[in-house]
Amino acid sequence: MALPTQTNLLQKPFLSPPSLSQPSAFSAPGPIPFRKFRPASIQCSVKAAPSVTVTASKECKVKSVKARQIIDSRGNPTIEVDLITDDRYRSAVPSGASTGIYEALELRDGDKSVYGGKGVLFAVKNINEVLGPKLIGVDVRNQADVDAVMLEIDGTPNKSKLGANAILGVSLSVCRAGAGAKGMPLYKHIQELSGTKELVMPVPAFNVINGGSHAGNNLAMQEFMILPVGATSFAEALRMGSEVYHTLKGIIKAKYGQDACNVGDEGGFAPNVQDNREGLVLLMDAIQKAGYTGKIKIGMDVAASEFFTKDGKYDLNFKKQPNDGAYVRSAQSLGQLYKEFVKDFPIVSIEDPFDQDDWSSWSSLQSSVDIQLVGDDLLVTNPKRIAEAIQKKACNALLLKVNIYASTIQSFLGIFS
Repeated sequence: MALPTQTNLLQKPFLSPPSLSQPSAFSAPGPIPFRKFRPASIQCSVKAAPSVTVTASKECKVKSVKARQIIDSRGNPTIEVDLITDDRYRSAVPSGASTGIYEALELRDGDKSVYGGKGVLFAVKNINEVLGPKLIGVDVRNQADVDAVMLEIDGTPNKSKLGANAILGVSLSVCRAGAGAKGMPLYKHIQELSGTKELVMPVPAFNVINGGSHAGNNLAMQEFMILPVGATSFAEALRMGSEVYHTLKGIIKAKYGQDACNVGDEGGFAPNVQDNREGLVLLMDAIQKAGYTGKIKIGMDVAASEFFTKDGKYDLNFKKQPNDGAYVRSAQSLGQLYKEFVKDFPIVSIEDPFDQDDWSSWSSLQSSVDIQLVGDDLLVTNPKRIAEAIQKKACNALLLKVNIYASTIQSFLGIFS
């Protein structure tokens, strides 16, 4: 199942929310409460930051930085960074299966004879020989200053000299070390860095059916998620999601056979169906059979840039090439399909419904549906693209991912500045 990276919205808040100010033109998922969104039926779970016992401060100066190549959950190389003060702080760099063209450069070795060209030894070398020595003696509590030093050394807008994965690996470890130096939990340190006054307990989003680049089936749309918005606690939401997941497995096995219970990259089932609507019907059947009708909503990550064609259309049969074009849709036709989905199913969130450059289609859909429309490939957590989305009223939420614009504090500043 997917990590709960999005803050989704609750019918029954886990805790009574305090009054919230009116929204800016743009709202962001993550640990940030939505200010205004379908208030009649869905609310977010909000509470003030809990009191935390802060331990005695520790050493705040960097003594050494050491990087190495490791293997991630997809079996591909990535970077792990150890940063030493008086303790060791370790971080590993995440990497997505589908990427937007505006993301910062993830530096790969390119040697096809080794890990299919996906090795990261050049990026590791950049940490051990360039960034690490420059950071000896710096104060890990000053995250913005450390990030600024690394960006200055790189000197490129997309981190192509040193690699966004190299910069991010160090930045994540610096963030952990900063929390350690302050003697506080990591989430509290991040709360201070971001200037967040209120913390939100997110509704977990379970990625239970995989398609797109996450699976070898015919589904074009990448993620079909269930959102237990009717839960009264996080524990209950987790149980609801787990029960629906296993109920779904039984339905898929009975309908398509045991082979259809194979899973994709992120643990969701990958039945070999062509029609995306059929994926939504499967979710509804599982929700109903598990006894959670009305308590669980549906979210989708379409990742439409993956099947955007050179002539500006969308090929819902893109995994089969060549094909007869029977599943190719115009942007207008695809937008109409989404509206039908929203009408026929309890969908409350759609991520990346159009290509990252198809701004007019984004704006058109945003003005015609009353759901959460999430920009991931569209925005890549880049402040300039976020500002453009606000101006064009292209979406009302973003996916905050530090690996696609690199540098921990920079990602936060892209939201809060």
